[in-house]
Amino acid sequence: MTICVIHTGGTIGMAATPDGFAPKEGVVEAELKRLHDSREIQSDYIVVTAAPLIDSANATPADWNWIMRQIAAHHEACDGFVVTHGTDTLAFTAAALAFGLKGVRKPVIVTGAMLPLTEPGSDGSGNLQDAFSAAERAEPGVWVQFAGKFLHGARVWKSHSVAFDAFNASPTDKAPVQPAERFSFCEYSDVTALIAAVAPAMNADLIALAVEHAPGIVLRCYGSGTVPEGVGLRKAMLRAREKGVPVLAVSQCAEGGISLGTYAAGAVLAQAGAIDGRDMTVEAAYAKLLHALSQSDDPAVRRKLLETRLCGEWAL
Repeated sequence: MTICVIHTGGTIGMAATPDGFAPKEGVVEAELKRLHDSREIQSDYIVVTAAPLIDSANATPADWNWIMRQIAAHHEACDGFVVTHGTDTLAFTAAALAFGLKGVRKPVIVTGAMLPLTEPGSDGSGNLQDAFSAAERAEPGVWVQFAGKFLHGARVWKSHSVAFDAFNASPTDKAPVQPAERFSFCEYSDVTALIAAVAPAMNADLIALAVEHAPGIVLRCYGSGTVPEGVGLRKAMLRAREKGVPVLAVSQCAEGGISLGTYAAGAVLAQAGAIDGRDMTVEAAYAKLLHALSQSDDPAVRRKLLETRLCGEWAL
């Protein structure tokens, strides 16, 4: 069995510098060799390393595309994949891979560390071992293996900024894979989108400005889908519909999701054609919005993609 390790950077492969932790070449490769030599991981492996290594705070859709290209290049020869990644945007990348990969027939396991391998007590080695075990045994799809947890790649979010147990995911009945007869992947374009959150006394002019300049908006609503009532927000939402700018509504709550139309205070969203994001995470919503924007310029096609459950990104 051969596992392809795709090393993008992140805390797991960092070392201390005068300015703080920064990516360092060879750190992950050295630990993999040690684990393999000691038989703590038993599968053979190859390593593909990004150049340059990145802090995941700087990750972009171009990096998602690079990862997918490596998976495509090694899809037939390797039995599974381990993607090492920084934790700050790990959930975004996992969701983006779940939406971008179609018919993947191997497990793709995304992992990382909260403390670099170069530091005493690092969680990186254990996460690598667990990720290898998952890559050897898991069903096809995009998963996150972290702190002993095996998590759905399109349902995961970062729940803690410093603890080793840093990720959670809501349950779903569908594996994080899009069925297809043949493996393929859809690249992300350089299109961008905005994540905006409602708040007390917010200025709706900011949303109106976003509608004029952003190709798409993820709108983080209160609770189960309410927003401040007012003519400004209504006008912005109607303008978005007129321009064909998709507004994907999700909850600011980590659990439970939204249901547009439940409360009168959220009626403007449904009336203006906002898309119900149900209980998607904000990370999945953002990645899915970029996926839809990258696939078509037709607002109807984009809307259909956003309203279609692709890989278990929301619970039924």
